[in-house]
Amino acid sequence: MELSATVKHPDVTVLFSTDNFSEWRHAISQAFVPLHVSTGHAENFMGKIRSRSMGDILISEITAGPHQVERTPALISRSEKRYYKLSLQLSGTGLLIQDNREAILRPGDIAIYDTDRPYTLTFDRDFRSLVVMFPQTLIDLPRDAVSRLTATRIPGDEGLTRLVGPFLTHLMRNMDRLTGHSGMRLVHNTLDLVSTVLHSELDSRGGENQANHRATRVQEIRAYIDEHLSDPDLSPARIAAVSFISTRHLHGIFKDQEVTVSAWIRGRRLENCRRDLADPLFFSTSVAMVGARWGFTDASHFSRLFRATFGQTPSDFRMREMEEFRRTRQAS
Repeated sequence: MELSATVKHPDVTVLFSTDNFSEWRHAISQAFVPLHVSTGHAENFMGKIRSRSMGDILISEITAGPHQVERTPALISRSEKRYYKLSLQLSGTGLLIQDNREAILRPGDIAIYDTDRPYTLTFDRDFRSLVVMFPQTLIDLPRDAVSRLTATRIPGDEGLTRLVGPFLTHLMRNMDRLTGHSGMRLVHNTLDLVSTVLHSELDSRGGENQANHRATRVQEIRAYIDEHLSDPDLSPARIAAVSFISTRHLHGIFKDQEVTVSAWIRGRRLENCRRDLADPLFFSTSVAMVGARWGFTDASHFSRLFRATFGQTPSDFRMREMEEFRRTRQAS
């Protein structure tokens, strides 16, 4: 029943099914983040989760009977990482409440919510949904911009959702095929699509020009950082200069996102290093060269940062990815 295997062993699809609500309550908190789970139908409850983890990204298909999940302040205080959860309603109806907003989700509708703030999700009848949970740093939108979209219904029959919804559904149906570096790239491309949908929603709402301008500015700065991650001399002063703002203003912008400029640069570099270390095309490139490719000129420093962030050295991570690649090739 232990669903935390999805985190420990990526590229493994985990299936869990139960008619015991106590087991379901435990499994939901193990699969996602700690949650308070309740139902008035425990005696005839059925629930099933099909999940696949790709790095820090978790894709899950949930089929279950009526119940409610709550993310409370007490549970939030026990969590270290901040995630967004994107929900695509596949059947049945759900009610999402967060940030004093309510969204009724019907089949085809999409909504996003923040695990770092309280929320409630209620299903009065049997339902099926797709949930994509990912670290907040992986989406190309500032946190204050996303906070204006939490618990809002993004209709499945309008705008870009008409294109992205079927793509997400197809991804869910074929999650077993999400393997190795190609699977990781596809999942990250999916998050790019999600960012595009959310940005489109912000544009369509209008009426908040100043906030939209700030969100656009943050995106532009982040894009510049991504384009120059390989430069070891990339610094807040340089970023501020090319953005025509003061260094103090730049730090203020990132303070609003609750992350420092340096931490953002470091996180993006480490994420790119992890992708390259898992890519068969770079298996013959030394770990030190991979680090240098993304701005880490000190191999020992890179190794320490990687281990502190991902729980293993870059060499150990690559060895595991190489073994998985060989097993996949032998199986095919």
